[in-house]
Amino acid sequence: MNDSNTANAYLRTKVMTASPEELRLLLLDGAVRFAHQARAGIQQSHPEMAYLGFNQCRDIILELLNTIVTQPAPAIAQSMRELYTFMYGELIKASMDSDLTKLNEIIGLLEYDRETWVLTMEQLVKEREAEVASTMSVQTQTQTPMQSRQPISFQA
Repeated sequence: MNDSNTANAYLRTKVMTASPEELRLLLLDGAVRFAHQARAGIQQSHPEMAYLGFNQCRDIILELLNTIVTQPAPAIAQSMRELYTFMYGELIKASMDSDLTKLNEIIGLLEYDRETWVLTMEQLVKEREAEVASTMSVQTQTQTPMQSRQPISFQA
């Protein structure tokens, strides 16, 4: 198995076992990576590299747009829809004109979105840990002394 196949197998496994939060992070990582590829293609006068980078980045942004969940925060969902719609349109313009300025703006937005998502994921982990600790505390407090003891074993 060559390095490319190994990397693809690893990525496939990572995607298949990822939580929804981790999947979104993987999409954002991919969008940033492909936007950088498009920029490198423009800078190196390599149109095929730029084309592939732009296309992959647009596809990922479209996926991010299509997977926005409206509930429980419709206002945030609407803002995210507007942001991804804007980025998608700007990527099309940047692609048509080989416009590095527009592309750099999109890269900045994607990187900011990624950083924000990482912070959100960290906060979510803290909230889940606090919820588990709270549940454990309530369970411990509601047990009677007899419930908290281990049963006595008469076997050797």
